[in-house]
Amino acid sequence: MAKLELKYGNHACAEAAILAGCRFYAGYPITPSSEIAEKMAELLPKKRGVFIQMEDEIAAMGAVVGASFAGLKSMTATSGPGFSLKQENLGYAFMVEAPCVVVNVQRGGPSTGLPTQPGQQEIMQSLWGTHGDKLIPVFYPGNVQEIMEETIRAFNWAERLRTPVVLLLDEVLGHMRETVDVEQFEEGKFEVWNRKMPDVPPEEYLPYRPGEDDVPAIAPYGTPGYRGHATGLHHDYTGFPTTNPEMCQELIERLIRKVQRKQPEMEKNEFYKMDDAEIAIITFGTTARAAKTAVDLAREKGIKAGLMRVVTVWPSPEKTIEDVAKGVEAILVPELNMGQYVLEVERCSRGACPVYRLNRANGKIIYPNEILEKVEEIARGGK
Repeated sequence: MAKLELKYGNHACAEAAILAGCRFYAGYPITPSSEIAEKMAELLPKKRGVFIQMEDEIAAMGAVVGASFAGLKSMTATSGPGFSLKQENLGYAFMVEAPCVVVNVQRGGPSTGLPTQPGQQEIMQSLWGTHGDKLIPVFYPGNVQEIMEETIRAFNWAERLRTPVVLLLDEVLGHMRETVDVEQFEEGKFEVWNRKMPDVPPEEYLPYRPGEDDVPAIAPYGTPGYRGHATGLHHDYTGFPTTNPEMCQELIERLIRKVQRKQPEMEKNEFYKMDDAEIAIITFGTTARAAKTAVDLAREKGIKAGLMRVVTVWPSPEKTIEDVAKGVEAILVPELNMGQYVLEVERCSRGACPVYRLNRANGKIIYPNEILEKVEEIARGGK
């Protein structure tokens, strides 16, 4: 029998981070993510970890990168404009290959926007927010149980790939209370991955020499004899700056390739009544909860609707979306923004079927009956 406990979304995220081995948190209070920081401030000292409230979001992200290089699994959480402030150092974390987790509990935007209301307006920013070419994993759970699962998974992939990972929540998920099967989070019942350490003596160690998986081993700063240099400039295997065109090209290609090659293993989706679906709803997070009910309502009316809930948002499940598009007559993408992930669905479906939108950016959720109305309109041949 499952061992169930009632948990609060943001607190579940913090508890799972501790289980994954997180021992450093730096952040700045911002609605609706603040409860993550509050819980980490309570939990970390009990594990001889470090919690620090920084002067701003920029410094918080910088501290997380520094702690990661010192050998600690590190995390920060934010919302809305705080995520924007973290972007430069998020790009730095990608360039220097600092494993860390950044949680973004989405609210309404832009600017200060709607601090206490839900949004899904950082879908594109989570990948493209910082300048330059990059590819970082982005996960988006759909319930409190999954918040714990995906938080642990975010830390595992950050460590395995030596990269930052973004965990997207939204205000509804962060402030929701649901039962969680805590038995699966007992010691020994879930995997915890750790970063790759050097297997060569100090005199042979190069901090950015990649292994067969394109991921370099990392020696924590202060490890006797092992030296490293972390720069946001293009760098060679020593970590020191270079403008050599071949080395610069190799660096960027490797940083992206190490994530791309693990896309099939990272990809995670939920399919609901898709076996015979004629209209597919593709969405994520809170909106997917409404979409699942809308699928049931549509079925009651004789409309063969189905749901694909995307959990691994980036790298994009390109082949899966293309296959879905080839098997249905139309796709509907409801999201709490003015049309972000729909652009990716349109790209991946490659014109195999029409793709329709249902967008909202006023701080209110999209209800099942509204999704149903759009599905009925599509079924009638409308736009």
